[in-house]
Amino acid sequence: YTSDLCIEEIAHYTGRSLATFKRDFKKISNLTPEKWLIIKRLEKAYELMQQGNKKVVEVYAEVGFRNPSHFSTAFKKHFGIPPTAVKEV
Repeated sequence: YTSDLCIEEIAHYTGRSLATFKRDFKKISNLTPEKWLIIKRLEKAYELMQQGNKKVVEVYAEVGFRNPSHFSTAFKKHFGIPPTAVKEV
């Protein structure tokens, strides 16, 4: 999940078409593959920042985000706080 792969690439690596991959994924999760991937990356980022005393600029790419702005927006939406506030919690 930390690799810079899109859902189409992940589907390809599993030997499925995108539609089949999404259909199979839906059988095991109530989330779309895209949302699952984002949440998994965000949770890992939170863990890294909290336990490893890492900063946002060190973490966003490490967990698979391409853009720090997208990371910050997604982080705040998921956790209710900006990533810069993690150490304060």
